[in-house]
Amino acid sequence: MDFVIYGAQGMALSVYRAIHNLYPSRRIRCFLVSEYGINAKSLAGIPVLELEAFAEKLSQKEKDQIEVFIAVPESVMSDIERELENYGFHCYIRFTSLHWAELMSYFFYKENYFPLSALPIGYHKARMQMFLATFYKDKPLTETYKRPDWMIPIQAGTALCRERVADLLDNEGENISEKNGNYSELTALYWIWKNRLILNSSDTESEYYGLSHYRRILMLSEEDRLRLEDNEVDVVLPYPMIYEPNIEVHHKRYLKKADWEALLAALKEIHPQDKDRMLNILQQQYFYNYNILLARKKVLSDYCSWLFPILSRAEELSEPKGCSRKDRYIGYMGETLTTLYFMANRDRLNIVHTGCRFLI
Repeated sequence: MDFVIYGAQGMALSVYRAIHNLYPSRRIRCFLVSEYGINAKSLAGIPVLELEAFAEKLSQKEKDQIEVFIAVPESVMSDIERELENYGFHCYIRFTSLHWAELMSYFFYKENYFPLSALPIGYHKARMQMFLATFYKDKPLTETYKRPDWMIPIQAGTALCRERVADLLDNEGENISEKNGNYSELTALYWIWKNRLILNSSDTESEYYGLSHYRRILMLSEEDRLRLEDNEVDVVLPYPMIYEPNIEVHHKRYLKKADWEALLAALKEIHPQDKDRMLNILQQQYFYNYNILLARKKVLSDYCSWLFPILSRAEELSEPKGCSRKDRYIGYMGETLTTLYFMANRDRLNIVHTGCRFLI
């Protein structure tokens, strides 16, 4: 049976690389998309084809011999399934975030991006607070998710609305809540930094602090809590996404050229040694999406102390300036800087990885 992958972005390419690496005998025939749009015409040396044109060249018997791996965001998977059915493809598999995480755990283990689940279970349950960034415009979830006690909702962008959707608000204490239109979930991270990591620096309630999103949850089990302290884990990050030819395609998709130049200028000004490292890292293919992580208190504080001055200076240098726009561009910069910081500190920090569950 032939296999094809529906999708042509980081998730789809990551699925291809993992299958090709782990199961080399499986032939992936092509990538499929509804239409090219911003998608490349080929990935990993195999073609990216539009579904309609691909289907027209096949008989129904040939279609019945093709299995489609759906590797797109879960929110559109049902639409893709209907589209596949309409064109006569009836054998397909959803690569949900849970399936994707399981596949990536095997692939990245071989790539030396160590999975948290591969660590031995210890005896000490980590004291942790994972903050869950919520927004007043978030749509209700259609699936049930039981939130553990250590996961704490925090409303991001509280200063910009009257509605309240969480008990903890990012406009209390020292904050940048009013900048949420550009910083997105990073206004919640800033609040954590200033009001949990610095203000309560002598607090021993938790050893680990982190940030997830309303619909994107860093996958951590109760067993995983027993793996953190006894294995001296410094940081837990989502498995990186794979981009081709390198991760520069991510910022080119989400950032204007002038904003990218402002970020490089801010790096050169504040941390000149990091600009060259960043340019080198941008030539590799692994990228940490979503501004999601869990880290030891000091590690997260050090990261935030490095991150936010760069973002603030980039905001000052960008045109138009951040105060006159709301297009999440600082949030996208944060993802790039997350990749830079933790890729550059892989030898210094004990970094492990886990999946990122997408809720719909």
